[in-house]
Amino acid sequence: MSALAVVTGCSRADRSEDSATATDQGPAAEVRLGYFPNVTHASALIGLDQNLFAQHLGNTKLVPTKFNAGPEEVNALLGGSLDIGFIGSGPAINAYAQSGGEAVRLIAGATSGGAQLVVQPSINTPQDLQGKTVASPQLGNTQDVSLKKWIADQKLSDVKVQNIDNALTLDQFKSGAIQAAWLPEPWASRLVLEAGAKVLVDEKDLWPGGQFPTTVLIVRTQFLKEHPATVTAILQGLLDANTLAASDPAKAKTAVNNQLQQLTGKALATATLDRAWQGIQLTTDPLAGQFPQLAQDQVTAGVKDKAPDVAGFADLTLLNTVLAQAGKPAVSASGLDKK
Repeated sequence: MSALAVVTGCSRADRSEDSATATDQGPAAEVRLGYFPNVTHASALIGLDQNLFAQHLGNTKLVPTKFNAGPEEVNALLGGSLDIGFIGSGPAINAYAQSGGEAVRLIAGATSGGAQLVVQPSINTPQDLQGKTVASPQLGNTQDVSLKKWIADQKLSDVKVQNIDNALTLDQFKSGAIQAAWLPEPWASRLVLEAGAKVLVDEKDLWPGGQFPTTVLIVRTQFLKEHPATVTAILQGLLDANTLAASDPAKAKTAVNNQLQQLTGKALATATLDRAWQGIQLTTDPLAGQFPQLAQDQVTAGVKDKAPDVAGFADLTLLNTVLAQAGKPAVSASGLDKK
């Protein structure tokens, strides 16, 4: 039985009661932290490589858990086999909606930007994609929603969207089996530099100020209530990772590549990592104000019939405490902290 099946077997009332009665039990014995082997999860990779999370966790055991796409990480969170997760904004919304607004909370941002629609050299306009096959990483993931929403906005009626694992997308693009792909970094850069792709759309150009939440941090609500000190430690490690990336990009990129080498068996070429790095902004701000639009985009994309309700999704209390202690300005929940 899948983790999702397990959780959906529990009533919403049961989950609400668990969360409502949860109280601070001090630091957890262990914390299971989810993340992807992507440059858009650089904060997680830096934090793990440089032991930045562990430095704040004390006696709490850190259990890093790798995922390849958001929906499977959602299953782990809702099934209780994962405590905190670096995850795309789309699956984060889905985790909240699937549990009736009970099981998870948005507690920080991680990355803005870092997603592009890359295409074969012969494709010059959106209309050139008519009759073509375009890849996205997984059904309902952040890039899948962005791609389908863009297709709808462009009024393209004959584009086939195929969900393909990122590593396979590179080979499929090289062989000509697919003509385009909407991908997170480093995969967009790999297709450009290794397969001759070109950029048709940089997703940041579609958002005000060029900012949108590609990767955020969410936590099981019960874990947040039972172990706020442990959640705070993870947030402190996140801030340390982002601070390192800003002050010493070379060291941060080396840390990311070290982790990618361990996780995938292959480090990124310097040119690929440099290009991918230019497209992302590491930030603890989850850009909460964008989430109502992201929820509505799921409808435009045809992924959902009704926009998921994101009211009450954000709890930035611990993050803003950590930021204040570091002498940094608070970030706004933009109303998402209220039901």
